[in-house]
Amino acid sequence: MNFATKLVNLILLGAGLLLLVGCGGQSGSGAKVKQEKFGEMPDGRQVNLYTLESSTGMIAKITDLGGSVTTLYVPDAGGHLADVVLGFNSVEDYYTSNMGAIVGRYANRIGGARFTLDGTEYTLARNNGENSIHGGNKGFDDVLWDATPVESEDGPSLQLNYLSKDGEEGYPGNLSVKVVYTLTKENALRIEYTATTDKPTVLNLTNHSYFNLSGEGKGSILDQEIMMNANQFLAVSQDLVPTGQILDVKGTPMDFTTLKPIGADIDAPYRQLQYGEGYDHCWVLNKPVGEMGLAAKVVDPNSGRVMEVYTTEPGVQFYTGNHLDGSLVGKSGAAYVKRSGFCLEVEHYPDSPNHPNFPSTVLRPGDEYTQTTLYKFSTQ
Repeated sequence: MNFATKLVNLILLGAGLLLLVGCGGQSGSGAKVKQEKFGEMPDGRQVNLYTLESSTGMIAKITDLGGSVTTLYVPDAGGHLADVVLGFNSVEDYYTSNMGAIVGRYANRIGGARFTLDGTEYTLARNNGENSIHGGNKGFDDVLWDATPVESEDGPSLQLNYLSKDGEEGYPGNLSVKVVYTLTKENALRIEYTATTDKPTVLNLTNHSYFNLSGEGKGSILDQEIMMNANQFLAVSQDLVPTGQILDVKGTPMDFTTLKPIGADIDAPYRQLQYGEGYDHCWVLNKPVGEMGLAAKVVDPNSGRVMEVYTTEPGVQFYTGNHLDGSLVGKSGAAYVKRSGFCLEVEHYPDSPNHPNFPSTVLRPGDEYTQTTLYKFSTQ
């Protein structure tokens, strides 16, 4: 059956317009994308929420505000679904949080909120002490993306587009960005990023989802076990900006080369951990830059859920929710307290523009930025 003969229904609901889109290669499988109104921007523009439901039963909800993954239902060992990402019921809560969002232009920190490219110094917003983080005062997590359900052979997909204009948040070049979320038949959420520019610029994109494999609002993540495919990590200064030094994990609390509980060494008297009040560091992955490979594996002994993270990026920032303080209340009504969620932000290294020994994050006219990330779920 070709796409032209598939069923497309527009159904008017009380809350807004619901769009059911048949997905290529999924005819008869029940895979679909639903659209509904989520709220409004401060300037009155409508914010939508898109629900992707795969043929295997996984469900993801994504809003066009920041491209945020608000919900991700995956089964446990008994087949029971639970939402494993932190998030909110109200669009207003996403105005002040980057939970689940696409972050850029430059994910993570740029030291001194400045960098030099081709002899020109660019000054950025200082929104993290003296440094810049996650794109500045209004990064990609704060903008309204153009969202379109798209045909995919692998499962229901949502395409997001945004044009970041020359000079936005201090970055050069008109940058055209496309991000495609897909729920695959292999129980994975795939995120594909592409971008082009008309001037030389720097670019580092990632997704900032907070995970708790026991379920959102289900308490601490410290008993969940993690392995990272990395023998080294980036040393940081007290303000968590890389020093340029790459350290071996062996013999330190940063060693996750085999599965161990997140909380096993998190409070060890190790200066790097004390700087971040827990883990907030970038690990150097054991694979070539640009090659798809395993970044991390997380196991929740309580539910039996397993999450594997694959990426084409050279690094993964592991953050253990050290600064969640209970002031944010999530979807289930639970307060998000310290270490109730973790992030695995696959990306290029923080502060790369200021470290020539790091893999380059420069994007030039005529080149295309590409990145693919896969969060794959199973049980044990």
